[in-house]
Amino acid sequence: MDDSVNKPRLNKDGITIHSPEEFEGMRRAGALAAQILDDIAPMVQVGVSTAELDKTVEKMVNDAGATSATIGYRGYQHATCISLNHVVCHGIPSEKRLKDGDILNIDVTVIVDGWYGDTSRMYVAGKLSRKAERLIDITHTALMLGIDQVKPGNTFGDIGAAIQAYVEAQRCSVVRDFCGHGLGRVFHSPPNVVHFGRWGTGPVLEEGMFFTIEPMVNLGKPHTKILADDWTAVTRDKSLSAQFEHSIGVTADGCEIFTPSPADMFYPTWK
Repeated sequence: MDDSVNKPRLNKDGITIHSPEEFEGMRRAGALAAQILDDIAPMVQVGVSTAELDKTVEKMVNDAGATSATIGYRGYQHATCISLNHVVCHGIPSEKRLKDGDILNIDVTVIVDGWYGDTSRMYVAGKLSRKAERLIDITHTALMLGIDQVKPGNTFGDIGAAIQAYVEAQRCSVVRDFCGHGLGRVFHSPPNVVHFGRWGTGPVLEEGMFFTIEPMVNLGKPHTKILADDWTAVTRDKSLSAQFEHSIGVTADGCEIFTPSPADMFYPTWK
């Protein structure tokens, strides 16, 4: 047997090109991740701990017969990253209880039949402040503007440029230290999908590419720092940060979002 038929096809930039048949695996994985984020929404309440949210998500993953991609990944021990207020990403669930007005990003990645579904969205506990609502609006719009650039012949630079131009016009900043990534039958693979850049630069988008777009937007400056736990990234100026993430597949004439909310709750979840 020719083993080459089982190997992924890589383009000249080292990016995996998937067959049309492989889209179905990503749909199943993405659907479960999105369903879990729908189902956790009613539990995001003042007084609930982020550890309780995490344990509930872990049970949902297990009950679905899937696997959490993050438990055991580089020593991480949780089914979610939960990033609260000025935490940019990779927030570790804890006994910390939600307070009125807290905003949080919940990020879930599941493995279904070997395929990875990765998505995150914003939630609020209690009453949402106007400045937090504005930040979340801007971040969601930025993600969708980035997705609008995904079609064969465009470049990854077009995605980043669209996000950066919009965010900076709103007097906010795009985080430079973290990016989206390729995925499929692996958690992270080429390309790095940065959320800033110049039009017409970077690798050219091709049908069959799978990757995440997940802009992190700060009300203040873009600079971040990593806390002593070696995971949690926070804004250096302690300004609020928000993030939305979808998993995407490039199609012949555009793209498919693998992680849409089944109940149309991806945004917003508090209205």
